[in-house]
Amino acid sequence: MMNFYVMTLFPEMVMGGLNNSIIKRAMEKELISIQAVNIRDYTLDKHNKVDDYPFGGGAGMLMQAQPVYDCYKAVLEMCPNDEKKPRVLYMSPQGKTFNQEMAKELAKEEYLIFLCGHYEGIDQRVLDKMEVEEVSIGDYVLTGGEFPAMVMIDTISRLVPGVLNNDDSAVEESFSGKLLEYPQYTRPEIWEDMAVPPVLMSGHHKNIEKWRLEMAIENTKQKRPDLYEEYLKESEE
Repeated sequence: MMNFYVMTLFPEMVMGGLNNSIIKRAMEKELISIQAVNIRDYTLDKHNKVDDYPFGGGAGMLMQAQPVYDCYKAVLEMCPNDEKKPRVLYMSPQGKTFNQEMAKELAKEEYLIFLCGHYEGIDQRVLDKMEVEEVSIGDYVLTGGEFPAMVMIDTISRLVPGVLNNDDSAVEESFSGKLLEYPQYTRPEIWEDMAVPPVLMSGHHKNIEKWRLEMAIENTKQKRPDLYEEYLKESEE
């Protein structure tokens, strides 16, 4: 089973967002487990405060080290595998950009811990002590780390065997290789005077595969020339 732990100030946001569709069914089948752990539960402040002003001045507030670290220690106790410390992924715009290759790598893990910051970030000392890996889902600013964590959990979960009804879907989808996905069609055969490409109606599997590859290449060339260049380089090797 793949086990996800999300350290957050808003556990209801995380579980509400993930407790649907494919991810919900995967949890019901015990293929994956998701636990959102409230960092605020581990503060020593009588008012449940978890943030304070940054030393040196500046706008906003920072999450304090103590509640984050105590929450982390509690999460470690939930991971029964003592042989290998779980990877801790800190959702940060300064991190390495998340992509499908990273998702494949992370899907091999048994336990993953996601740390979601808020306000202006988290005290650097606890990030260093926890040896976090900073990960970003794009070059833009979000209110907190919960949405990036949910995006990553969804993507990684789809690569866990049995989560998708058809495991080939995970292989054939966009970004599974260096090519985007080919166009797809369903019934009716003609809609608004637009017909499904005849090759898809032919039943000739070899021709269909050839067409899909050609369309995937063209799709990638038009929409993601950067990926297309990578595809060309790999094809030449």
